[in-house]
Amino acid sequence: MPHITEIEDLKRIYRRRVPKMFYDYCESGSWSEQTFRENSSDFDDIYLRQRVAIDMTGRSTATKLIGQDAAMPVALAPVGLTGMQHADGEIHAARAAEKFGVPYCLSTMSICSIEDVAENTSAPFWMQVYTLKDDDFMQRLFDRAKAANCSAAVITVDLQLLGQRHKDIKNGLSAPPKLTPKSVANMMTKVPWGLEMLQTKRRFFGNIVGHAKGVDDPSSLSTWTAESFDQALNWDRIREFRKMWDGPLIIKGIIDPRDALEACNVGADAIVVSNHGGRQLDGALSSIRALAPIMDAVGDKIEVHLDSGIRSGQDVLKAVAMGAKGCWIGRAYVYGLGAMGEKGVSEALRVIHKELDSSMGLCGRTDIGEVDRDILMIPKGFSGDWEA
Repeated sequence: MPHITEIEDLKRIYRRRVPKMFYDYCESGSWSEQTFRENSSDFDDIYLRQRVAIDMTGRSTATKLIGQDAAMPVALAPVGLTGMQHADGEIHAARAAEKFGVPYCLSTMSICSIEDVAENTSAPFWMQVYTLKDDDFMQRLFDRAKAANCSAAVITVDLQLLGQRHKDIKNGLSAPPKLTPKSVANMMTKVPWGLEMLQTKRRFFGNIVGHAKGVDDPSSLSTWTAESFDQALNWDRIREFRKMWDGPLIIKGIIDPRDALEACNVGADAIVVSNHGGRQLDGALSSIRALAPIMDAVGDKIEVHLDSGIRSGQDVLKAVAMGAKGCWIGRAYVYGLGAMGEKGVSEALRVIHKELDSSMGLCGRTDIGEVDRDILMIPKGFSGDWEA
């Protein structure tokens, strides 16, 4: 195995191994991709305060996320089409998360189904759902998650309509993907990927095909997808979803303090500060810039997590120091999955943990629960001071 010392090492292997259509799906944002870029680059504006002559032995990154034990304040975020990055990708990712001791969240738009993941893992996982119009499908999705012993539901609220992603349109990336001569030719150059895909029966959206009304095969999926997302979504509708699920609830896609307050009012147990990885409203604030005002508004009322832009253990440390209870990684683990399957996801988690642990110690802290803003140097105006 190549020597992996940083997430970028996995990304380079991933790019060589996976078809361009699926690489671009992961490594792109909407419109000009400003928010996609700044989700990561804005972390560079925050500096760490190094301390010396402090006992750094006995360090621990262990924590709890919505009451569940976690080896570090990291969860694997829901990512659609993961099973096209690597055959049975959701199963491989969930297994790696279980072995490492961090939560895994399955996407509704996964290739492997809820039942597939449950049958191939032993640790409870989280289930992400979209805000769809079809009450029957939504209730059955929640019921399936409960039957699979999912320990939390995650409602994504920032996808009422789709932000335009130029690369996906040009590549024919849709649900299901529209293959073109160019994309097929590119796939044919990815021999190891192709051989693995030939050996699995899981190639379509396992949570939808055969479960949604009128979607009995992949050909009927595109019509259902186009008609199902609810552009009329409001907080009363989210309250209806809350009644469908009686377990721990996380609301993902919060980027404004006013929406954070609304999430508290509907009875969520946690929120995720997220702009959908820069794939929805381009020109929106990066998640790390949006974090502080949200912490000021609801940090004492609800557990706050952060998603979008995390590429290192230092990014995790900075977000936790600014108040986040945990961080969700998407692209960082997908790079590993596409590069090496389960082993690659484990490598991504190992790299992030090592960076987090070492950096925490060099900042003079030995317990992740003791990390606070005192270890940071944040520029004035980083999170606001706008004219309007």
